Amino acid sequence: MKLTKSAEYHASPEEVFAVLSDPGFASAKCAATAAIKHEAEVSTSGDRTIITTERVLPSQGLPDFAKSFVGETITVHETQDWGPAAGDGTREGTVAMEVAGVPLSMHGTLRLEPGGPGTLEHIDAELKAKVPLIGGKLEKAAASPIREAIDIEVETAHEWLHG
Repeated sequence: MKLTKSAEYHASPEEVFAVLSDPGFASAKCAATAAIKHEAEVSTSGDRTIITTERVLPSQGLPDFAKSFVGETITVHETQDWGPAAGDGTREGTVAMEVAGVPLSMHGTLRLEPGGPGTLEHIDAELKAKVPLIGGKLEKAAASPIREAIDIEVETAHEWLHG
């Protein structure tokens, strides 16, 4: 299932990336998405910035058939791998998300670029559930909470940028 999302920020790409790659922000975005427990780390590898998070989230709100796969909580591992900035501040990266113990994953691209009120962020990903017969239902059930989490992360970034 295709998952795309765009966000606008009233700040330069450099300012937005400084927030997105701040370890404190990575932790704050996890907490803002109702994580029961979380870990966040930001590291560099050459000219790349790697942001990894692990969140333990309640499974409440998921359909019963989905809860049967995950139980009372789900553990979500996410890795963002950002490349260096271009001359105009544009930056591209990848995102990978895995749900522990469940054949559900998301892989895609990330992009920050000048535009709109300052910066545009684009997420273009593919959500896949490798479960015969009900994979599509599981993808649909997961898509809504993932979109909500992205919205919460964008809102948290706005708060960090503008206090």
